[in-house]
Amino acid sequence: MATTLKTPESASGTDAANLPAEVRFRMRVMKGETIAIGPGKVSLLEAVRKHGSISAAARSLDMSYRRAWLLIDELNRSLESPATISEQGGQSGGGCVLTPVGESIVRLYRDVEARAQAACAGQIESLTRLLKP
Repeated sequence: MATTLKTPESASGTDAANLPAEVRFRMRVMKGETIAIGPGKVSLLEAVRKHGSISAAARSLDMSYRRAWLLIDELNRSLESPATISEQGGQSGGGCVLTPVGESIVRLYRDVEARAQAACAGQIESLTRLLKP
């Protein structure tokens, strides 16, 4: 979850100093050295849900099919039950759908982000006030 906090009197332009502050929570659930669940995998699951295939999800995220497939495979291997089910190609080319586990991962991950944002709102505001306007 990314929250954009606009600083007062922000000048227009593309210089980073002129952009509003943005706060991002980037939680990762590690399994050894592997990121079992993280922001990229959750975004990929959301794109698979929206587009119905790994290839379309990858395109929507400007990611190679191979990278998307490897992320989905790594996620599914980290779980007791898979987050996605791929359907074999056919006349319509197959596809990929989220399982109830995949839906739970997305819901729980986004809920953690929202709760973290709410719990830390005062500290975030104080930190962003320290930035140049």
